[in-house]
This record gives sequence, structure tokens and C-alpha cells, in this order.
Amino acid sequence: MRHEIEEQGGLKLIYIDPPFDVGANFSMDIEVGEDNFAKKPNILEEIAYRDTWGKGANSFLAMIHERLLLMHDLLADDGSIYVHCDWRLSGHMRLVLDEIFGKNNIRNEIAWCYTGPGSPGMRQFNRKHDVIFWYSKGASWTFNKDDVRIPHADGGLHAGGFGKGGKRPEDPIYAQMGKVPESWWSDCSPVGRLKNEICGYPTQKPIKLIERIIKASSNKGDLVADFFVGSGTTAAVAEKLERKWIASDLGKFGIHTTRKRLIGVQRALKTEGKNYRAFELLNLGQYERQHYVGINPNLRDEEKQQQLETKEAKFLELILHAYRAEKIDGFEFFHGKRAGRMVVVGPINLPVSRLLIEDIIRQCQKKHITKVDILGFEFEMGLFPNMLNEARAKGIDIAPKNIPAEVFDKRAVEKNQVVFHDVAYIEVKPHIKGNTLAIELTDFSVFYSQDSIDQAETSLKNKGSKIIVKAGNIIRISKDKDGVISRKILNKSWEDWIDYWSIDFDFEDKKEIIRIQNPDTKEWEEKWTGEYVFENEWQSFRTKKDRSIELISTPHECIPGRRKIAVKVIDIFGNDTMTIIEVRI
Repeated sequence: MRHEIEEQGGLKLIYIDPPFDVGANFSMDIEVGEDNFAKKPNILEEIAYRDTWGKGANSFLAMIHERLLLMHDLLADDGSIYVHCDWRLSGHMRLVLDEIFGKNNIRNEIAWCYTGPGSPGMRQFNRKHDVIFWYSKGASWTFNKDDVRIPHADGGLHAGGFGKGGKRPEDPIYAQMGKVPESWWSDCSPVGRLKNEICGYPTQKPIKLIERIIKASSNKGDLVADFFVGSGTTAAVAEKLERKWIASDLGKFGIHTTRKRLIGVQRALKTEGKNYRAFELLNLGQYERQHYVGINPNLRDEEKQQQLETKEAKFLELILHAYRAEKIDGFEFFHGKRAGRMVVVGPINLPVSRLLIEDIIRQCQKKHITKVDILGFEFEMGLFPNMLNEARAKGIDIAPKNIPAEVFDKRAVEKNQVVFHDVAYIEVKPHIKGNTLAIELTDFSVFYSQDSIDQAETSLKNKGSKIIVKAGNIIRISKDKDGVISRKILNKSWEDWIDYWSIDFDFEDKKEIIRIQNPDTKEWEEKWTGEYVFENEWQSFRTKKDRSIELISTPHECIPGRRKIAVKVIDIFGNDTMTIIEVRI
């Protein structure tokens, strides 16, 4: 990624709106039928925001200082950074930015002003402005003042921006051009008042605000970045304004929201008859696993093997500890035992394969074992539900479970916060007519859980209610005025779990190629990862305005022959599942 950025000449503009409110609630409101459900942040988000960054101002500043150093390094020499924060930490943030970018490189301290109601018991003035610090990396920077002019107020009598050689207020050309905004902006309404923009994020920023920043400090074709992208406003605006962009976020739900938003931008541009571009969604989670078992390339072969075996043993111990399973020996495939079930840990850097499951079934029959949990980061496409049915027919109950990324955070493991969910699976049906192919989504099984029914019922007050998720069912628990408890399942069918699904009609036509630097020659070389790039050729998803979803795709024209079709489903919590089928056209 760094190599790609440097090839582009560096980042010309960075805008970030980090979670400076360290006490914020990062839950998301999810619509399920006619009800709303509050999705809690995943454990990774919980630990990052609260346990690491949320222990007061010092922990937040330590986090942002480290990241700002990297951002400064990635900025082009004539690049700019805009950092958004509010009254809680604006003074501290100014000192951090002064240290990293230099106090002579602050271009503006912008006050974004807005109005709104205060609380009845207020004991101070209503806090209704945020601060945006604009710093340049050096003595050169971009400022397109004519692209951000706004209408004059009071006939231009209070207009700035007409210094030496500039136009005077009485000049009609000047009046038509408008004025350069002051360093306080009161004309960008918060998203809460812009119902057509709301994506459900409490800290979401308005398009107009981001448009002004991108227009002012970048040009068409420049590379813009946002490393706390949230609902995707920066990426969407950059795309509309013909800038290149990089967007990242810790939360899967934020990335999913951004993806849908960018597809919406593509559709709008297509409707207007304008060109639109593809974009890639990169999942960096694999690198954390590869780093965990990485070995020193400078060792001798025998030492490399010893180091690899040591790291693999530690990995196995880590997973069993996180799963609360007891380690066992003497078996070829089984690694642990928990609650009367044998436990198998899949490879760290490969999917759990059909061959491995077949070997497990054979050993179960040989050792008279009937219950097995298989833990894996990934599972070979198309395994389920057929493999589970085959095992069940032989009297073996196999439960495949996803290993979450949180296992690499010791704090999550020690607090028993790591949850291994059952693997979701997809069923599809191809419809072939001549040389056209349509795909129908016929089933989607998900096993997500959040909160405990018993705990919810115990904590509820009379006339209260709470929504929990149990094994794929979204349940409202209510207690009436007499303390009588009732339960109601809100999801009517499997379709309610689907927020987005998409199809790649020729999955293996584009290999995933990465560039790596040869440590000896220092030359960059291309290498196939062994994976394929999922290309989104058709999709359907729910929006705030339209909650319906299509379950059969439009027909796609295909070249005759055999091909693999990949179908990806994103559930309402942002988790993705993919399956692959083979068809002959």
C-alpha cells in the first residue's frame, strides 16, 4: 500500500474525524422489518475505542500521536491534513499537531458552527461548534479559493479575500464570484437536519462540509485519504469530485456502509450519463495472522523449521485458550476438548478444506466420536450445508465455527470476550437460458448471538423491553406492568438477515496479484497470492428509503463453457459470507 501511495506522489489531502469523544456509544441502529435493533460494537471495536483509547485523554492522545506520525510520512510534500475534533480535546490536539507538523504549518483553525437545543438544566453556554485544524506538510500547499467561494452577505460589505490586486465589493464581477469563506463556517447544517444524508452514524458529517475541504485542498486526480471513514462521506464526496481515494476503518459495519454508499454514487453517475469507476475492498485481516507465524528469513533452514513449529504451537495454544477448550494429545487431527465435544483448530493461513473435514469424519468413525467443533478463520467455498448433512448421516455432529480476529488481542481473551460464531452459509440456484445466467438466492443461515435472554429478563423493569439476538433469531423481550414476561421473534424469515448480496459471474478470471520487494535485489516483484479477486458484477441491497431486496439477479450473458460463480452475502451486522458454485453454460 505504501508503494502504491508513493507511486502516486503521496497523499495530497487527509481528512480525519477520529473518535475524540472517548465516552461515545458506538452501537448502530439496525432495521429489522418494522423494528430497530441496536447492534453493539464488536469486541475489536470495543477494545480499541474503550479499553485502549477510552481511558481518558492520555490514552486517546497516545493513539492519535502514533497515527498522525504515519499520516505525516504518507503526505505529499505539498499535501494538507484536516483534523476534526470538538471542545473535549481541541487544545491537546493542537499541541500534538504542532509537534508533528510544525507550529508554523498551521493554515487555519476552523470553527464549524451550528445551532441546536440545549438541556433544561444547562449551567454553561450551549456547546455548538467543532474545531477543524488544517495543517500543511511544508511551505507549499493547495488552496483553490475560487472553488469554495460563497455568496456575499449584506451586499458584500463584510466580504474578505480582496486584498492587494483583488476585486472591490462594488465590482459586479466580484459580487458574482462570491467571497472566500472565513475560518468560521455556519452554512453547513449537521446531518441530523439532512434526512436524505443520514446513514445512522451519530458522528456522521455533512456532504457540504467535506466538499468544501476536498475542493479547497486538492485537485482532480489527486489522492485523498480518510483513516476513520465511518459512514463513507469522504470517499463518496471524493469519488463525485473525481479524486482518487483511500478509506479505512476498524469497524466492519462502517466499511459495509461505505461500500453501499459508493455503489449509490456509481448508480447516480450512471443515471446522469457520466463516467464512473470501480473500487476495491481490501480486507487486511489476513496480514495479522501471517505476522503471528512469521519467521526470520535470515535463519538457516533447520532454524526456520524450529521457529515455525514453535509459533504454530503457540497459535494452537492461543486458540484453545480463547475457546476455553482443554488441550489433548494422542490424536492425529483433534487438538482439544470442550463440554463433551472434540475440538479441531484449522490452519492459520489456509481455509479449512473438504479433505480435512473428510479426514476428521473418518477419524470420528474410527474412534467412535460423535461431536466435533471445527474452528477456522476461513472455510473452503461450498462446503456447507452438504458436508454437515453427510456427517450427520454417519451419526456425527460437526459444528464449524469462525475464529474471530479478536483472538490476537490478549485483553479480549483474558476477559473471555471472544465469541466463536457458527459459520453462516448460503444456498443459491442457477437459472440458465441459452447463454445467459441468473442466480437466485434461496436460503441464508446465520447463527449470530448478542446478549443473554436470562440476563435480559432479570434486568428488565416492569413495562420495559429489550431486543437480543440468539442463534440467528432477533427476539424482543418485554415485561408488562404486572411483571409478566413475553418474547417475540422479530425476524420473519431468512431474508430479514440480508442487507446486501452480490455476484461475480466468473470468479477465477482475475488472480489476486501483490507486489513484494525482493530483500536481496530490492526490486519489486509480482506474486500471485493463490486467491482470486471478487468482482462485483451485480448486487442488490437495502437502503434507508427502500428496505426491499431482490432475490434473483438479472440475466448475465456468458461465454459458453464451465465457470465458477461466487455469491457474497453481507448480513445486517456487516458480516460477510461467500459461496462458490460451478455451472456449465
